[in-house]
Amino acid sequence: MTTNQPKVIFFIGIGGIGMSALARYYLALGCKVFGYDKTRSDLTDSLTQEGAVISYDDVWQENECFSKESTLVIYTPAISSENVWFKQFKSLGYHVLKRAQALGEITRNSNGLCVAGTHGKSTTSAMLAFLLNDTELGCSAFLGAIATNFGNNFLINPRSKYTVIEADEYDRSFLNLSPFASIITNIDPDHLDIYESEEKFYEGFRQFAMKIDPSGFLILKEGLKINTLCKKKTYALNSSTADYTAQNITESVDGACFDLYTPTSTYAHLCIGINGSHNVENALAALALCDNLGADMHELVRKFQQFKGIKRRFEKIYSGKNVVYIDDYAHHPTEINRLISSVRHMFPNQPITGIFQPHLFSRTRDFGDAFGQELAKLDSVILLPVYPARELPIQGIDSNWLLQKIKNPNKRLMNPSELLEHLRSNTKGVLLTIGAGDIDRMVEPIKELLQINDSAL
Repeated sequence: MTTNQPKVIFFIGIGGIGMSALARYYLALGCKVFGYDKTRSDLTDSLTQEGAVISYDDVWQENECFSKESTLVIYTPAISSENVWFKQFKSLGYHVLKRAQALGEITRNSNGLCVAGTHGKSTTSAMLAFLLNDTELGCSAFLGAIATNFGNNFLINPRSKYTVIEADEYDRSFLNLSPFASIITNIDPDHLDIYESEEKFYEGFRQFAMKIDPSGFLILKEGLKINTLCKKKTYALNSSTADYTAQNITESVDGACFDLYTPTSTYAHLCIGINGSHNVENALAALALCDNLGADMHELVRKFQQFKGIKRRFEKIYSGKNVVYIDDYAHHPTEINRLISSVRHMFPNQPITGIFQPHLFSRTRDFGDAFGQELAKLDSVILLPVYPARELPIQGIDSNWLLQKIKNPNKRLMNPSELLEHLRSNTKGVLLTIGAGDIDRMVEPIKELLQINDSAL
């Protein structure tokens, strides 16, 4: 730190996954970290144990540590402009930055390795950080999920010039970054409440690609039409034209394996430690970026089988006598499609029950037909009420509206309070919890119920 850097940081919405990574960065620097969040969680409890002081009250609380000269306030765009803490800090003239602005400033003096895309960016970022961490190149990392290998969403390596950054497209946040190199995994329209149209959403990614350092490079999913000032390499599964491709993909209980083809070499039977063809695709992107940085590919190929994935991304929670339970963050129709396809491939003869919590009224409205189409592929569907996050309700848009779009006779709408009693006698085959809201709070109770059910058999 220099004398010009803040000594006290206050986070409004500190419990968010991206905000918590920033909080850990400042704690690592020795700053005093304070914050507000509306609810306690495992993340906020962890931050408190690490030294953060967190309030859960919507009431301004003066503190002798706060001053306009030494305090930086960072807020998440999910926080309302009417939030008491936000309004008070603004009115008192404190230096207030959006999370993406703060992250952009922090990473501007390193070589940012930014992972963007509607889907897969959390897993790909975690893979990239895992692969680089123990190499001579090394890396720091700001991740959008808890990487199981690290038990954390943040890494710091003062000796490395590289920083892995999950580049979030929400609120155009990724345009605050200055990438040296980047991955773009896919561009499926989302956040239309922000972008207004599919074309404007795509344009956001075009602008992001043009921000990449001309001396750097872009790793791009084959088929995406994106221009950039730097060199570009493509990747895809089972492709004869992409620069990087995976062939002969197989699945087992130990994860997916494949043959890797690069512009210069072939690596047979590379295993990645987690399942799903979409994760093979994510692995391709991470390996391609490492290869273009000059990493030792033989070392990385050997190491990859130790990758354990990230929390809430195809996470196997429980495997018992009659049921396998998987939890996944999927909250977009494309992600749900990939999840169900992977589960069908792994468990071809098992019935699949999905518990889905829609995330945001606007997303439910914008993709209602697509959600209905994908959820109908389950053998049984349980819908929970929409998780509103930052939004107010939209008239006529709710989970009952979505339920009518699911052409599957085995469907029902249920409150979380009813769920455990229903599962007590309806757990066979594969059980999925799906969604980006607070459905993760049900994971441990469901796991405990399944264990009790098994012990009674």
